[in-house]
Amino acid sequence: MTESPGLDEAFMQVALEEARAAAERGEVPVGAVMAVDGRIMARAGNRTITDCDPTAHAEMVVLRGAARAARNYRLLGGTLYVTIEPCAMCAGAMIQARINRLVYGADDPKGGAVRSCFSIFEHPQINHRVEVRSGLLAENAASLLRNFFAVRR
Repeated sequence: MTESPGLDEAFMQVALEEARAAAERGEVPVGAVMAVDGRIMARAGNRTITDCDPTAHAEMVVLRGAARAARNYRLLGGTLYVTIEPCAMCAGAMIQARINRLVYGADDPKGGAVRSCFSIFEHPQINHRVEVRSGLLAENAASLLRNFFAVRR
């Protein structure tokens, strides 16, 4: 299912709220939301420091939560909203979960695996295709990251 542009923006605003909450916990401000049929299944921000877990990126936490809520590791028809372009680990997990769509905000020139550094979804050997919409509220997401790292430098 393709969400409407209005729903895409509303869900990305929720992802931005999660990113802000992550920053308040001292985590890199990345937020994510998983929606299926216009309903939020899971939402989270980065938790790598909080959980002492290098895999606890916002996307991974949300995929785990949505799979538990759905009682299925396949999230068919799901749309994942994330404030920044996913890394290779997260993009791979999206393929494994068989999500339908990815909507993200800012590109990640240092580690993005959707189009900036890699194009994992485009690899001809991959047996699942994920529809991608990029750039939604990108400046809001990029600003959160810039401000977070400016304070730490």
